[in-house]
Amino acid sequence: MSVHLVGGGWQDQPDGVAYAPFVAEATARALEAGRDIPRVAVVAVRHGDGEDHAARLIAAAVPAGAIDPVVTAVAETGRVPEAAFDGVDGIIIGGGLTPAYRDVLEPCFDRIRAAVLAGVPYLGFSAGSAIAATHALVGGWRIGGVEIAPEDVAEDLEEVTVVPGIGLIDISVEVHVAQWGALSRLVAAIEAGLIESGVGIDENTVLIAGDGALRVAGAGSVWTAAGSPQGVVVRTLGR
Repeated sequence: MSVHLVGGGWQDQPDGVAYAPFVAEATARALEAGRDIPRVAVVAVRHGDGEDHAARLIAAAVPAGAIDPVVTAVAETGRVPEAAFDGVDGIIIGGGLTPAYRDVLEPCFDRIRAAVLAGVPYLGFSAGSAIAATHALVGGWRIGGVEIAPEDVAEDLEEVTVVPGIGLIDISVEVHVAQWGALSRLVAAIEAGLIESGVGIDENTVLIAGDGALRVAGAGSVWTAAGSPQGVVVRTLGR
């Protein structure tokens, strides 16, 4: 199994680089099942533009190879049926309001974990990356009332909030890092003891966790942050 975490972001001319390893895995799984083109669940939890968001995700992925998308678009107070993840060769969870994605998809967490454990690759985009973690960092811009990040990254939350996520990876995930100045939230959450460690992913960049070492592809950087006796240590993860 592999978990592909994209830090968000759109390209004017999608090159598919951040999506290519995911599409390759989904295609290999489809071929084993006798299908030439992989069936991919594409889930968007959005207020009014879910179908459009799903279409942008598909457009970002298809330069890497053909997919047969099975789109589920629901409102931020809606419900994603567990059957949305049946019989697919890959799963893409989109972006938007991270707490809403977490709450709407929570009833499906077991189904998603089971699919990934069975070998179905998972790709999270922005919110979909954040909620993939066991301890999901879903928003907020203050800790104890003190500003620790730009308010623009708050996700409609005041205090930095960590909640149970899908549980596909054991480190927390921050997204849009270079573009939104979100690395400080990851560092502050570790210093405050809300999480032990995490990764920060730039836009149009993917971190791939699976068998073997972590891999990075795309246009930007992936940052790692972990506590130490000297404080929080931040590094970039090599390609």
